[in-house]
Amino acid sequence: MMPQKILVIAMRYLGDVLLTTPLIRSLRLAYPDAQIDILVYANTTAMLEGNPDINQLISVPSKAKLKDNWALFRQLARSYDLAITTQCGDRPFLYSLFASSTRIGVVPPKPETGWWKRYFLHRWLEFDDNNTHTVLQHLKVLSLIDVPPCFELVPPETTEYSPLLRNLTENYVVLHTHPQWTYKQWTVSGWVEIGHYLHQQGLKLVLTGGAGQVELDHVATIAQQLPANTLNLAGQLSLAEMTTLLGNALLYIGLDTGITHLAAATGVPVIALYGPTNPVKWSPFPYGFTENKNPFAKVGSQTVNNIHLLQGEKFCVPCHLEGCDRHQASRSDCLDSLSSERVKAAIRLILNK
Repeated sequence: MMPQKILVIAMRYLGDVLLTTPLIRSLRLAYPDAQIDILVYANTTAMLEGNPDINQLISVPSKAKLKDNWALFRQLARSYDLAITTQCGDRPFLYSLFASSTRIGVVPPKPETGWWKRYFLHRWLEFDDNNTHTVLQHLKVLSLIDVPPCFELVPPETTEYSPLLRNLTENYVVLHTHPQWTYKQWTVSGWVEIGHYLHQQGLKLVLTGGAGQVELDHVATIAQQLPANTLNLAGQLSLAEMTTLLGNALLYIGLDTGITHLAAATGVPVIALYGPTNPVKWSPFPYGFTENKNPFAKVGSQTVNNIHLLQGEKFCVPCHLEGCDRHQASRSDCLDSLSSERVKAAIRLILNK
C-alpha cells in the first residue's frame, strides 16, 4: 500500500538537515500525491524554507520541556502511515513510535545498545558513522521500501531579498570564516592573507556568518584587516537569502560547517578546508553527483565536481575527534598548519588566474 501521510524525523544540526533533502525529494518523486511532513529542531527550520517537497514543517525545541513533548506527542499520535527516522538516537525514535504503526530507520551498529529499536521498527539498517556519506546513508533507508534514490540537495529559497543582495553586482567571492566549533577553525592570519590575495585579483570580498556575538566578533576582526570595500554580511541574511548570495558568487571558501554544505548545493565552486572531520562521512556533497558511492576518500585533498576539498596534512588526519585537546573549544594542528599557499593554488585552479 502506498503511504498517504509520511513523517520524516531529522533532528540534528543545520547542515545535517540540508543533507536530508535528497531523501525528502526521493519520497516526493515516488509518492507525488502523499502528504510529506518533516520534524526538526526549531533552530533548524530555516534550512527547509521554501522547500517544494514538504507539506508541513513541524518543530520542537532542541531542549524540549515536558509540555513541549506532550504537545508534540498529541499532534503526532498515530497521524501517519509511515514514519522515517534518519538517526538512531532515542528521542527521534520515540517520536516515531507515537507517529505511526509503520516505522523504518537506522539503529545502532551494536545490537546490545539498540536491540529494542530493532524490535519496534518495521524495517531497519545499521547506522554507519565512518564509511558511508550522510546523504547515501539517508538514501539507503529508502531502499527498505524500494524508493529509488534521488541525489539532489534542495537548498532553502525565498522571493524576498535583502537590499544588500540587490546592490551586489560586482564579481565577488564569499568567505565563511567561523564554524560552530573552535576545533574546525582556520587561522585569522590565513583568512586575511587569502582575502588580500583575492582583492589583488580584482574580486570583491563578502564575509558571512551567523548572528551569535562570538561569531560576529570573529568576522569583524577579520574584516578590519581586509580592504575597505569588503562587505561584512555576518548576521544579516537568512539562510534562503544565503542561497541567492552563494549561487551568484564566483567562488566560496569555507570550513566544515552547514553553510559550506549549502554552498555546495547551489553549484558554486567550493574550497572546503577540512581537518579532524572524516570527509567520507561529512564532505560537502558535490553538485550534480549521482553515483551511489562516497564522493570523497578519507585521506587527501580531492576535487569532485564543484567541490575542492583541502585537507590538513598531519599524520593523524582525519582523527574524527574534537581537536587536539579532545574538546569542542580546542584547536586542531592540522588546520592551524594548513598553508595559505595551498588555498591560493586552489583559487588559481578554479579561476584560471
